[in-house]
Amino acid sequence: MTRDLRTVPHPGPHAGPDAEPIVLPTPAAPARRAPFPVVAAVVPVGAAIVMWLVTGSMFMLLFAALGPLIAVATVVDGARAQNRERRRADAEGRAAADRARAQLVQQHSIERAQHWAVLPDAGALVQRPADVWRAAAERDDALVVGRGIGQSRARVVGGGDDADTAALRRSAATLTDVPVSVPAPAGVCVVGPFPPALAVARALVLQLCLAHPPDRLCLVQAPAAEAWTQRLPHVRGRGRRLAFVAPGERVAGDADVVIAIAAPGAPVPRRCAAVLTLRAVPDALLEQGAVRQQVAVEGLSLVQAQALATTLAAAADGALPSPPPPVLLSDLLRESVADARGLRVPVAHDAEGVAAVDLVADGPHAVVAGVTGSGKSELLTTWIAALCATRTPAEVCFLLADFKGGTAFDRLADLPHVTGVLTDLDGGGARRAIESLRAELRRREAELARRGVRDIRDAGGHLPRLVIVVDEFAALVADHPHLHAVFADIAARGRALGMHLVLGAQRIGGVVRDAVLANCPLRISLRVTDPGDSRAVIATDEAARLPGDEDARGLALLRRAGDSTPQIVRIALTEDADLERIRAGAAHGARPHRPWLPALPAHLQLDTLAARIDRPGLILGLADEPERQRQPVVALVPGTDRGLVVVGGPGTGKSAVLDLVMSQAGPGDVHRVGGGTEQAWDALTRLSERPPRGALVLIDDLDAQIAAFPPDYAAMFAGTLERLVRRGGDHELTFVITAQRLSGPTARIAELLPRRALLALPTRLDHVAAGGEAADFDRDAPAGRAMLDGRPLQFALVTGSSVPESADSCGAAPWHPTAELTVVAARSPRMTALSLAAAAGPDCRILQLDELDPGTRAAQLGGVRTVVVGDPDGWQRQWGLWSTVRADGGAVVSTSCAGEFRALSGVRDLPPYARDGDDRAWHIGPSGAVRRIVLPAPER
Repeated sequence: MTRDLRTVPHPGPHAGPDAEPIVLPTPAAPARRAPFPVVAAVVPVGAAIVMWLVTGSMFMLLFAALGPLIAVATVVDGARAQNRERRRADAEGRAAADRARAQLVQQHSIERAQHWAVLPDAGALVQRPADVWRAAAERDDALVVGRGIGQSRARVVGGGDDADTAALRRSAATLTDVPVSVPAPAGVCVVGPFPPALAVARALVLQLCLAHPPDRLCLVQAPAAEAWTQRLPHVRGRGRRLAFVAPGERVAGDADVVIAIAAPGAPVPRRCAAVLTLRAVPDALLEQGAVRQQVAVEGLSLVQAQALATTLAAAADGALPSPPPPVLLSDLLRESVADARGLRVPVAHDAEGVAAVDLVADGPHAVVAGVTGSGKSELLTTWIAALCATRTPAEVCFLLADFKGGTAFDRLADLPHVTGVLTDLDGGGARRAIESLRAELRRREAELARRGVRDIRDAGGHLPRLVIVVDEFAALVADHPHLHAVFADIAARGRALGMHLVLGAQRIGGVVRDAVLANCPLRISLRVTDPGDSRAVIATDEAARLPGDEDARGLALLRRAGDSTPQIVRIALTEDADLERIRAGAAHGARPHRPWLPALPAHLQLDTLAARIDRPGLILGLADEPERQRQPVVALVPGTDRGLVVVGGPGTGKSAVLDLVMSQAGPGDVHRVGGGTEQAWDALTRLSERPPRGALVLIDDLDAQIAAFPPDYAAMFAGTLERLVRRGGDHELTFVITAQRLSGPTARIAELLPRRALLALPTRLDHVAAGGEAADFDRDAPAGRAMLDGRPLQFALVTGSSVPESADSCGAAPWHPTAELTVVAARSPRMTALSLAAAAGPDCRILQLDELDPGTRAAQLGGVRTVVVGDPDGWQRQWGLWSTVRADGGAVVSTSCAGEFRALSGVRDLPPYARDGDDRAWHIGPSGAVRRIVLPAPER
């Protein structure tokens, strides 16, 4: 039989046992019959014959009969052993099967109980009064139409192929007597004789009323003869609309769920997708589309239905008292008197009058729960306004955090008592402000210690109480999970220090951790949708049964630490006129201490920090330490600090850091490696050969500089710099290096320096690859904002100064020949000869190698200064002349012949770097020393 998934028993959150599969032993293979012992039968016969031949006695032949007798006895004994072993194996198999059946029965019982726990029918709900109106969240839209057969998760493995084992496996896969459900919105029509069909329909209607509270289910239609339905609280309910339809009646057009009755052969209402056809009660046939399934239905008599309706009506009447009408805060303030030692203020009223809360006596901390639209923000606004109206800023001040859009506290932002309003739009600003509260704890502890007291109540009014109000606490800790620890610290130590938390959230369970919730005895819950959320706040389900219409906005359940049950109250409304009176009354008072410093500025001038540095060194900028409520000046001490690596993307202020350092150091103390590939090479070479003691070495865009060299030179440049950095401590060198990213040789060099500043980088992956924490990544950080030593830093700027960018030139004048004879290797001999001729003057003879006879010697070219220019191949043919002049220090190799340099020069090491071009060359001295020169530029 096929089965629609919609009618399969609802699995529930714990459906199916978690036990291991039931394992049957593998049946033993049937024993093979032992062969006839031929040898045992023949050997005695042969022995008897031999004995007869030896002795001649005919009696010896009698022993020949022993052979067949022994063989037969052996066969009989083997058969007996096989029968005994088979009987033992059969007994063990039956015992294993019995154990498996018992285990299967136990697993099926557990699984069946789990199904019924999730999907109780009307009878099960009556037997479990605690689950009435609480099962809606778990059962969703399911409506149990009867008991039937479902699929079990129990499994039987092992065993053989016999019929008993196959039957056991089939039994394991089938679960009997489980709830069979259909989606309630699909509608159910009960077809059959009127009395039993009416009893079944009553059970279905009452099942829905027992499972769903009146604020989620409304009975909009019922047969006139069923007067008991008018006692149900659901006739005045809200939410999904239920129609109980008698035979021949039309279904209400606005009904969401239909339970109908039809006589046999009568048409089924179109709103009913599932049909229950009664046979012999309680047996019925469930049809839903192409699915047909046998079920055992449930029915209720008229007397039973009347009793259940009366019970539900009483439960609804006793659930919550009548809510009080709306009231204004100004009216409550006129009826109450403030407590000078606590924070008692009226925030609501109940049936008996004003309802007040006291964060000192009832707290020290509070949680407020409520879904969107229940009035949570109005409650927090009224609470804050009431405290501001009855206390001065010297007595109480506020830090407000709104993480549900940033507008909840707009009306309160300019109150004199409010130190600041944080929103989810502030990004990192909100996080640093909350982190600053750790420093506020320490500040208050130090102040109390200075006055020789342990509690703020004994401080003589010199410290105001600080109330931290968070609207949508879940969003705050979701964006910044590490702030859980900050709130736990405040919750644990805030009472004596006068710091109080008021945490608002749509749901408290799973959001406010136990370490905080344990210190929040003052609980207020507005309407919530889940009974579990209500129990997490006020220990009852009542907040989940608060109405959700507009007229019920502001209804709340208040429970203090000493209350045995919560009381229903109506939150007072705060008008703009109330806030204006607060502003006017405290307009001339002193503003309260702000518990956090302002954020680092986006632009910071060097001259503003000079007076704040507390140790000698080169000022880098201003650091931010919100957890200590300070922003110290950060400096680099040459000779003590080995160096700093600054990593950042384009336009983030890397070069400005070098500018900052250069502006504070003496001209002779700074050595810059950069300005072009040749200049960088020369500068690094000089530093590595003669490291100046106590100097500053500045390198801008190191990764770009290394990449600008050819591979051989790049490796040599990086290796030279790495060796210099390793030896820097011996010479008290301090390095400041910038780079766009750290990889390859740049990363190896950066690892040698102890400090690293990370400016803004393009992606979070780049930030982490550079050594930063993922949580510190800020793509939109202003120029100069970095993470240094685990804290934010704003680098200072130097007005009107910048790091100069030099041209890519070696800085030398064009080379002119001075030796009597000079040989030049160039890729374009003719162009090089013309350039030298134009620059050398009339007293110098310029020859091309092709003009000379083969085998020409140096002595033949004497008498006047002579320069011979040829290409590498030509000099290979005139090698004698080239080698003679090279030995005398008169050889020049153009960079256009870099590939033949080692062959022409006889030098194995790389020559000084020279960029490729017609005007760059290397001069080879008498001792083999190589230097870079600039040839006269060719005329254009």
